[in-house]
Amino acid sequence: MIITVVARRFRCAANDCPRKVFTEPMPSVAASRARRTSRLAEIQRHVGLALGGAAGARLTQRLGLPVSGSTLLRLVRGGMRGCPGPQPRVIGIDDWAWRRGHRYGSIVCDLERRRIVDLLPDRTAATVEDWLSLHPGIAVVARDRGGAYGPAGSRACPGALQVADRWHLFENASAAMLEAVRKSIPNIRTALGVTTIDPSHPTAAERRQHDTFLRRQANNAVIRRLAELRTPIKAIVRHTGRSRKLVRAVLRGGDTDGFRVRMSTLAPFLARLDAEWNNGCRNGAELWRRLRDAGFTGAPRVVSEWATRRRRAGSVGVRLPSARTIARLLTSQHDRMSRADAVLAATVERAVPALAVARDLVERFHAMLRSRSSAALDAWLRDAAGGLLGGFANGIAEDRQAVAAAITEPWSNGQTEGQITKLKLVKRQMYGRASLDLLRARLCTA
Repeated sequence: MIITVVARRFRCAANDCPRKVFTEPMPSVAASRARRTSRLAEIQRHVGLALGGAAGARLTQRLGLPVSGSTLLRLVRGGMRGCPGPQPRVIGIDDWAWRRGHRYGSIVCDLERRRIVDLLPDRTAATVEDWLSLHPGIAVVARDRGGAYGPAGSRACPGALQVADRWHLFENASAAMLEAVRKSIPNIRTALGVTTIDPSHPTAAERRQHDTFLRRQANNAVIRRLAELRTPIKAIVRHTGRSRKLVRAVLRGGDTDGFRVRMSTLAPFLARLDAEWNNGCRNGAELWRRLRDAGFTGAPRVVSEWATRRRRAGSVGVRLPSARTIARLLTSQHDRMSRADAVLAATVERAVPALAVARDLVERFHAMLRSRSSAALDAWLRDAAGGLLGGFANGIAEDRQAVAAAITEPWSNGQTEGQITKLKLVKRQMYGRASLDLLRARLCTA
């Protein structure tokens, strides 16, 4: 198709004018010196916004509007008009990974208009504080409880209400309960009668795990000895070659379980296996066939290893569940458990009363979040201080206003997490060409 455009030309009669000929401009048709019409450029720009360069070029080829991927990205960049609309009043801010574990950026969302406002190149307090200082109309900042967003918001927007993320509060409480169980593993092991480890009875894998545990204990002793000499954590990391995260975990009392075991698929059938064994059936293959008829779906090797271990030890003994399994049983309703699980949970609660107290505190905290009432928060902080949840309670107390706002306010960071998912999709569409200005053009342009 050939489009003929007729434009008027004007001549200037002034002798000192550097230009003698003027052509009538037609901005609605095409820009000056443009090689495509404004309508075609707009269509191609929207294709680039939706699909990026390579995928957009393939689609335009099928639509009869051929253009290269680089040209599409250039149109996307050139057509960015910033973030039109009013200044945000309620924002959500969180970090996202350029490369996980190495480099992170920040995303800012308008929670009222449900759109991305801006992308920041990093997550440092200075960058966030500078951005917030340029937007004085912000009244609410929804964020998670980690990182530098809280201090930066307090300095740049002292009058804004900060709201912690409710999902992270639920997750932090559950993680605190799991950590409390891990710290109590020695007492739980004593209560369940599995305090001694006989190297002749476990399987080869369990013996390797026990040897690893002994080496880990020796390394942990070195870390604790250096800490007793008031050696800084950074110096301990350099001296031992261990990670900072591991050193901090050891100094906080973690990493004390020798056999961090997962529950076996054989666990629901242990009672039947005991009965068959006591009735005289000692062959692993025959035991597996009988269990298969009863609904067992595991491999014969699982039953054969159980029979070998039973034959060597003379008795099965008690196998300690993992800390995660114990934490789940303690926080579950007993009327929804099997009898064996309920007995295990009750035994642990009687042997370690502090875990029952921690469980009740976690349930109270979850109930506050679900009922959206912060009236009992101060009482909860007093009850939790000094116990197994003392560290979690101290963190809540330091960020009390944001936590109280999370309980009562309707705002949360869930929408921001959804926008991060969209950002990751767009970033992966463009492979290695997803620079910050191009991501901002695709995500912030209306």
